[in-house]
Amino acid sequence: MSDSETDDVLDALAGLPTLAHPTASPDGTEVAFYYDGSGRNELHVLDVESGEHERWSDGEVPRNARWFLEWGADGDRVFFHRDEGGDEQNDVYAIDREGAVEPVVELDGQVQIMDVSEDGETLLVGSTRDGQMNLYGHDLSGGETAKLTDYERAVWTGLLSPDGDRLAFTTNEADDFENMDVYVSEADGSDPRNLDVGETGSETGVVEWGPDGDRLLLTDNSEDIPRSGVYDVERESVTWYGGEFVEAPQCFLPDGDRFLALRTREASKVPVVYDAESGESRELDLPDGVAGLGRAGDDLLADGRILLTHTTPTRRPSLLAYDLETDETETLLEAEYGPFSPEDFADAEYFTVESDGVPETRQAAVEHDPYETLEIGALLYDSGERPSPLVVNPHGGPRAMDTKSFDLYTQFLAQRGYSVLQVNYRGSTGRGRAFVRALYGDWGGAEQGDVATAAERVLDGREWIDDERVAVFGGSYGGYSAYWQLVQYPDLYDAGVAWIGLTDLVEMYETTMPHFRTELMEKNLGTPEENPELYRERSPVEYVENLAAPLFMLHGVNDRRVPVSQARLFRDALEEAGYSQGEDGGFEYEELGEEGHASSDIDQKRRLFRLLDDFLDRRIGVGVAAADD
Repeated sequence: MSDSETDDVLDALAGLPTLAHPTASPDGTEVAFYYDGSGRNELHVLDVESGEHERWSDGEVPRNARWFLEWGADGDRVFFHRDEGGDEQNDVYAIDREGAVEPVVELDGQVQIMDVSEDGETLLVGSTRDGQMNLYGHDLSGGETAKLTDYERAVWTGLLSPDGDRLAFTTNEADDFENMDVYVSEADGSDPRNLDVGETGSETGVVEWGPDGDRLLLTDNSEDIPRSGVYDVERESVTWYGGEFVEAPQCFLPDGDRFLALRTREASKVPVVYDAESGESRELDLPDGVAGLGRAGDDLLADGRILLTHTTPTRRPSLLAYDLETDETETLLEAEYGPFSPEDFADAEYFTVESDGVPETRQAAVEHDPYETLEIGALLYDSGERPSPLVVNPHGGPRAMDTKSFDLYTQFLAQRGYSVLQVNYRGSTGRGRAFVRALYGDWGGAEQGDVATAAERVLDGREWIDDERVAVFGGSYGGYSAYWQLVQYPDLYDAGVAWIGLTDLVEMYETTMPHFRTELMEKNLGTPEENPELYRERSPVEYVENLAAPLFMLHGVNDRRVPVSQARLFRDALEEAGYSQGEDGGFEYEELGEEGHASSDIDQKRRLFRLLDDFLDRRIGVGVAAADD
């Protein structure tokens, strides 16, 4: 493929219009969503009956569509998050039908929209203004903002009751750091009461108030497999549902007698309807893939249908309306493919491997004894190239999972001839509480061994993979994995790309946002004071001398989750160790200006695609293979 043809493919892929955060209006007749069909992320509103959508914004919303939307109670304006260059230090703005934009809540630190009262008087937000993430109530008429909670641990998912008199939220006051509990208080945050419905040490969270304010929809993992619960506020009792599959409750249906949950099966997700009285459930009739629902209550249409997105490895997300009575779907917004078709994209093969966390390849940084043997799920995308280079692509999080959904970065790599391996290592979601917690206190341990073991199995079992052209590429915790794979298992890889990754865990603890410090770092690793050796031992920067393959480091300068200092420290350590920088050197380095923790902006995706393509092509691409023959 010529350079111009390559550029055309990369531009076309990066420019495919993307739908994000579809949110039904309060009366269910309209859907607000982000869409970048114009080449820039903009706010659009779709009329459900006519199927037509119009653009409300003209450059006022963020370029990055990371953060969700929320309608005002009157349905005449939409609240959104706005930051500076992707730094996630959000303030809350509103836009109306005429395109008028105004700031609503401006506080130091990060602000997150939590809820809007049904009477339209109060906007509930979370904010790190005073350090930790806590709840604040903003009077939309008077403009006053009042702090409602003051906890040392982060407060999540604040919800106002339908009558506006009570507040439900999730936080932790227990000595067990892994614990989460649900509280109900007065609307001003006074007289908080712990519902005490989950085991101490489990994670119990609130999802939504029932339509009449007499019940709460809960999530809980006390029995290992996450389940749904309906809590009767007057009787102070809870009924649990599920237990066979990992499920995440989504919302009550308008009758209040049923609720929706999202069920995970291997690498697929399907919505489930539960009858709250009988406990009976049924799955919605959708193709194998990944269904997505909005925030609680934001996916109910006026005619009783459910608003959802659906995607598969080869089909981009479409916006659907699902009729629960007939199981029929209507496409409200069809995915666009530009010059491509679904047949042009690589499908995913799901398979499992047995892993004890210690691969056959040499452990160069830390010697681990075998861990518990677990079944690890993985997805393999065959590019069709023969022989094919392989890109091992660990997911971020680490509390996340790879699924049978359309992944633009995976398809970009496959279009360029690279087969892609994604691994749901221990610590991933979709398998239950014990599987998630297998990563606690062990970053850089068994989960990285799971990734390497899956790569070994692919190399051993697929003769069409070129074992001399294997790269690792990941972002965020996947970036940490890329760094760690290269210094822990240097014999396995021929190149690596670490994007917005962690390298020095102590420095990360000191510089990340407060709620990431407690809910990510401390929850997984304790504090550096408690576990100084663990923080040092599992930091990739301690082992730069193990790097044996060319490394490309990319990092946004506005990243507040994983600050750019993480990349700079690793770069400086490499230079001190004698590695040279440049296209012919041991490493390459690029700081992405005006960009935060990844981006969904088309221009920024184009830039990243070109940088990745250039590096991989020079280091392990088709031209490299031809030169070696």
